[in-house]
Amino acid sequence: MTALVLAMVGAYGVHLLYTSIALGWRGVGPGPARRARRTLPAVPRDVLAVTVVLAVLGAAVGWTVFGGVVPPMAVGAALGAVPGLSARARRERRRATAREAWPRLIEEIRIKTTSLGRSIPQALLDVGGHAPAELQPAFERARREWLLSTDFERTLDVLRTQLADATADAVCETLLVAHQIGGNDVDRCLGALIDDRIMDLQGRKDAASRQAGARFARSFTLVVPLAMALIGMSIGQGRSAYASATGQVLVVVAIALMGACWLWAGRIMRLPDDQRVFVGEAA
Repeated sequence: MTALVLAMVGAYGVHLLYTSIALGWRGVGPGPARRARRTLPAVPRDVLAVTVVLAVLGAAVGWTVFGGVVPPMAVGAALGAVPGLSARARRERRRATAREAWPRLIEEIRIKTTSLGRSIPQALLDVGGHAPAELQPAFERARREWLLSTDFERTLDVLRTQLADATADAVCETLLVAHQIGGNDVDRCLGALIDDRIMDLQGRKDAASRQAGARFARSFTLVVPLAMALIGMSIGQGRSAYASATGQVLVVVAIALMGACWLWAGRIMRLPDDQRVFVGEAA
């Protein structure tokens, strides 16, 4: 048995010596160390710093109000989630801004192709030069693709893949068909697309205005429980009641319910996105 173990150790040593010389492997493992594939984008340092600060601040406030260990951790986690939720809200606002800009961009494409006699690729790229900042990177990549390949279909495929938007898909498909078969229908098709996008924007604005009261009431899911907690702390031995075992459990359950109600209310009030139909090959 000892001889077998010594033989295996010797063979493994020869393996390590050979792989280090011939293949440049390092370490005592049987093969090179594999780097973990990154599946999530890196969190910006400023967002991470704000998250940590808010989490610590929330934990301090939670300990001041409720005492104990678990409720401060729950309050810190809830407050630390604010930067992530804010980033998501900013992305939604940027998408809304881009959505509102499409009727104007389509109208400019229609004018350039019909009144000014520009080719469809030139009109599209010219319009992209003064599109909203949210759309600029996608148009810039499409411009590079057009300069390299002069293949309009590949250029549109890059554009729609980068934008990942239902309106962009419809515009790209309309322009592609008009570019391939020609004719005078591009004016009529783009005009109909403009009318459709304007109606969609108007419907979204009407829905958002009707939800204004509900969105204001949503804030009460946070304000009212927190106000009641502060009032309860100021009455008698309120903080000591929170510090009891039962009080600690109820506080954590209440925080969880507040967060669930907040997220659920935001989910049911979220307006549906247009479904993508004309998805490019690269997507």
